Parts: sequence; structure tokens; C-alpha cells
Amino acid sequence: MSTAHHDEHESAIKTPKQLIAAVVAGFLVPIVCIVLLVEYVTNGQKTGAGSDGQTPEMIAARIKPVADNGFTFRDANTPKQLQSGEEVFKSTCAACHAAGVAGAPKVGDDGAWKARIAEGYDKLVSHAINGLRAMPPKGGNPDLDDVEIQRTVVYMANQSGAKFKEPEVKAPAAAPAAGDGAAAPAGDAPAAATSAAPAK
Repeated sequence: MSTAHHDEHESAIKTPKQLIAAVVAGFLVPIVCIVLLVEYVTNGQKTGAGSDGQTPEMIAARIKPVADNGFTFRDANTPKQLQSGEEVFKSTCAACHAAGVAGAPKVGDDGAWKARIAEGYDKLVSHAINGLRAMPPKGGNPDLDDVEIQRTVVYMANQSGAKFKEPEVKAPAAAPAAGDGAAAPAGDAPAAATSAAPAK
């Protein structure tokens, strides 16, 4: 009975050397952890006197507008450059139509496109512009022009067995000059008013 009682209270430390090692480790391990944490916290980029945070490059990086990061600015008054069907396909449509995601017909799969092509060009363009089932209108890119959508439909369908013709782009109507037709001559005003009056 005395040996069982003695085994219950036996410690892992049996020699004075083990006791000294345990006491030293008990002090050193927390100190090393604290030093490493302090080193980690103070190792970040410093911005103040005595650091390179006041160099012209660092100042310019800090005051640079956030909107300049990764954006290409365009003049809203310039005419829109229409993309080709292949460009629109790669940027917008390929996410679903390259792999056949969510039931989208995969480009190049003649069997998947056969029935759709049989519906005709106008029906395909209508579905692309207005959306169909899981496909949002204009493939989810409302900035696309209808002509760009038409070009993309032609590109995708022709890759899958169709023989659609590329849509023609009509030139924008020229704005009338300030003096051309802007104001009717004074003598013609009553005639215009009477011609616009509804017949009784």
C-alpha cells in the first residue's frame, strides 16, 4: 500500500538538474515569446522621422487617389469604340459559354447550338439582349451596345455551325449645324402651326 501511495505523488522532476532546467525554461520561454512578439509588431513599415516614410515616393504613394488604382478613365464625350464579337465573348460571355455553365450552350458544340440556330438570328439576338433563363440581359454587362451583342451572337453562332452575316454598323447621324433648320423663318410659323392642328 505504501508503494502505490508513493507512485501517485511522484513528479516528473527527479534530479536537481531537472529542477534547475524546468525553472530556467519557465523564465526563458515567456521572455523569448515576448521578444518575438515585440519584434513582429515593431518590424512593420514605419512612417515618421528617422524612417523612409518621408521620402517623396512614399508621400506620393500615400496621397495618390484610390480611384487611380487599376482604372482606365475615358472621356465621356468621345464616341464609343465598339468591340468585336470575339472581344465581347472573351470579356463577358466566355464565363458561361466557354464551359457550358448553367445550361449555356458551349461555343463550338454544334449539337447544342443546332436548335437555337434554327430559331433564327433575330431570336438569338433578342435572347442575348433581353436575357433568357439563367442568362441576364446582355450577359450581365449593361454597358454593351446592341451592335456589340449582335456581333457576339454572330461570332458564337458561327463558331457553332451557323453562317450568319456580321451586322452593319450605321454611322451616327450628324448633328445639325446651329443655323441649319434650328429655327423656321418667321413667315412660316403660322403655316406650321396650322398644319400641326388636328383635323376635325
